[in-house]
Amino acid sequence: MNRKHLSYAALGLSALAATQPALAAPAAEAVEAVAEVAAEPAADAVSGGTAYILNTLLFLIGGFLVMWMAAGFAMLEAGLVRAKNTSTQCIKNIGLYSIAGLMFWVIGYNIAYPGFDGSGWFGMAGTIYPMQGVGEADVETGYSVASDWFFQMVFCATTASIVSGTVAERVKIIPFFLFVAVLTGFIYPVVVSWEWGAGSLDAMGFSDFAGSTLVHSTGGWAALIGALIIGPRLGRYVDGKVNVFPGANIPLATLGTFILWLGWFGFNGASQLAMGTVGDVSDVSKIFVNTNMAAAAGVVTAIVLTLIRYKKADVTMALNGALAGLVSITAEPLMPSVGQSIFIGAIGGLIVVFTVPLLDKLKIDDVVGAIPVHLFAGIWGTMIVPLSNTEVPVAAQATGVAVTALWVSAASAVIWLLLKFTIGLRPSEEVEMAGLDTAEIGVEAYPEFARG
Repeated sequence: MNRKHLSYAALGLSALAATQPALAAPAAEAVEAVAEVAAEPAADAVSGGTAYILNTLLFLIGGFLVMWMAAGFAMLEAGLVRAKNTSTQCIKNIGLYSIAGLMFWVIGYNIAYPGFDGSGWFGMAGTIYPMQGVGEADVETGYSVASDWFFQMVFCATTASIVSGTVAERVKIIPFFLFVAVLTGFIYPVVVSWEWGAGSLDAMGFSDFAGSTLVHSTGGWAALIGALIIGPRLGRYVDGKVNVFPGANIPLATLGTFILWLGWFGFNGASQLAMGTVGDVSDVSKIFVNTNMAAAAGVVTAIVLTLIRYKKADVTMALNGALAGLVSITAEPLMPSVGQSIFIGAIGGLIVVFTVPLLDKLKIDDVVGAIPVHLFAGIWGTMIVPLSNTEVPVAAQATGVAVTALWVSAASAVIWLLLKFTIGLRPSEEVEMAGLDTAEIGVEAYPEFARG
């Protein structure tokens, strides 16, 4: 979704440079994109109106696939928590998706796309993001503004989903939802503005095609700080021993992983942002292949490594291996060869196998393994971009990783601590041991499944 990859597939779109800055691409990039399209043979590009339709369709299809990832996160988390917390985890997921949508409309999009002209660290568009009227369309924008907003919004919701899994089973609903509101309305949009909003990282040459850092590491840092401030689940670490809390439903968690895998084709593929030339469509196809192969490599690597290290395969490691492979390829899913994509995804799987037990040694309780998957693999995916895209400076990638870490960690710490010392984050010990379902939403777990 890097705006440098935006290529509008309509001939004669030079008027794009004059569109309002709150729309998708900065004017200079739009002009460059138009020049690229104009240089293509006429037979290889469609007319402005047709390009508008195809580009809008790509945004909508990609958007509802990414929205479907919300179901994947919900099923993954519901499967990996204990039965006494499954209903609470489900309401958190549908709640966070809804809060993200509202907050991104009220303020988030205006912060994410403030109209920076090549650089900036914070800004805000002057008006609420407009939607076209019924039957209206401005072909010169290259796509429907509503489709663009929707596509951006579902990415915002994904960031919040990452936090949900890490801090599961020991945080109350209300403080969690309040944190999500700040994360999606303010913390995440600021990070987006630095790159996709043509801010200072973009000016440095930082590249994050679909969000290994902007989405996944942002969610990962927020989750890590939350886990540190909230603390581990009761009984998780006792007398130097790590107690295993088996998930309630591994088939459900596996289904959730496959749903996420499917949704990732929209996440990465639609981040090409255009489908009006044969080149664009070909690139979307290549992105699909690279995305799929990276995930597959992550799975196989995780299975092989757990067999070697523990003499047994581990299904949760395999599931997270797939997700780590997907996160790793997200920063640059277009430029790598298939072989490079397999390598990138395989390292993602390796990261999971070695960092999940590392977190336990540090007594950082991550219920679903979201920190290794989204934070560590997100950093890896961002830093490896210059391997396949030699025009991207390594220093710019490192800077992007560092400033995201500083901003998200500091802002998240302030909000988590504020909530902790005002309304409180954790339920009582009695409630936590009995399960959040009963106290938070009035659902009784079956005693034989309410372990721990």
